[in-house]
Amino acid sequence: MLKYSDIRKILNISVTGPELSELAYLTHYLQSQKNGISQYYKHQAIEYLNRLKLNSDPIDEPYFQEKLPISWDIPFPPVDKPKFTFIDLFAGIGGFRLAFQSLGGKCVFTSEYNYFAQKTYEANFGEVPFGDITKIDENEIPDHDILIAGFPCQPFSIAGVSKKNALGRSHGFKDLTQGTLFFDLARIIEAKRPKTFLLENVKNLVSHDSGKTFEVISKTLYELGYKIYPQVLDGKYFVPQHRERIVIVGFLVDKFNGKETFRFPEMPAPIHKLVDILEPNPDPKYTLTNKLWEYLQKYSEKHKAKGNGFGFGLTDLNGISRTLSARYYKDGSEILIPQKDKNPRRLTPRECARLQGYPDKFIIPVSDNQAYRQFGNSVVVPMMKAVASNLVSELQRHNGQYTSKRRTISTKS
Repeated sequence: MLKYSDIRKILNISVTGPELSELAYLTHYLQSQKNGISQYYKHQAIEYLNRLKLNSDPIDEPYFQEKLPISWDIPFPPVDKPKFTFIDLFAGIGGFRLAFQSLGGKCVFTSEYNYFAQKTYEANFGEVPFGDITKIDENEIPDHDILIAGFPCQPFSIAGVSKKNALGRSHGFKDLTQGTLFFDLARIIEAKRPKTFLLENVKNLVSHDSGKTFEVISKTLYELGYKIYPQVLDGKYFVPQHRERIVIVGFLVDKFNGKETFRFPEMPAPIHKLVDILEPNPDPKYTLTNKLWEYLQKYSEKHKAKGNGFGFGLTDLNGISRTLSARYYKDGSEILIPQKDKNPRRLTPRECARLQGYPDKFIIPVSDNQAYRQFGNSVVVPMMKAVASNLVSELQRHNGQYTSKRRTISTKS
């Protein structure tokens, strides 16, 4: 049986730059089962294999994926007998995939623009994401049950809507959201009509532009035929971090006829402490230099004198941290760990992973700076799994697979 690690070497599967569509087609093809999904990737994958002009057995046969099983020696292999399918857009490093795959889902398409994130994604899931979503033809995406996207919040321009009303011109989602990445998300939803979706964004999306942005998003999803359930959730119930995010779950009205009974999970008791995720002997390089520590203290004092709240965050180890951000690599100021008789230190990349709920077997193949960016942009995995569990239960109840009762999701693994 061929191991994926061997295939990776022979076929030179390595993320070294952006827009590696050949590797995306190849790895998506390798993970496709004989259920109609592979047709979306087969032609380009085989063309790439032929160009490699391989001479070694047994991979000189371009159709080997259909003839030989693959041993997926990666941390999070694809599900053998999936209960549902999903696609992972704006995928980052795969936090959503961890959540939905652990519930029995099969990811059939992935897109992520940042190639450092692609590198981390491939190391853990054995699949290279497709790149720039604006260049992806929605008709080339396989059908799926659930669409998942942690889409970026870009400004929505609604100027001119009143004028268009007066002129009797259309101003649906294609007009209001053109030029934003949400437009690309909307066109994929329109073309593929997934039964459900889960969207995630920063809490401020709700209040952005006096609520007009969220109004446009909600109206767009309604016009596309979905009933939506939005709610702001805080990661502190699942990890020792205060992290609020807006989560939007949607159900296709044509499929559910308004009979879905979805509810967001009840939040368990916030019992987590930062000390529980700390490494016992972190590398001294994470301790702040005297120069940086002095700068942060002076910076904080200057802003306090002006009545501002800017400054570093020396964390209570028996409490929870501030929100981990993508800028953490700069100075670590929002979450600093106190040390006896030493300057405080940054979290290590592994501690950042734990702070977002990633298991320790999750591979971090990039530099510290890139890792800080990646985990700072990620989702809280157990929180998303809790939401995903209720969403999947509702989907399966609708499909007649089983009926499950909603419950509070335990944060203990």
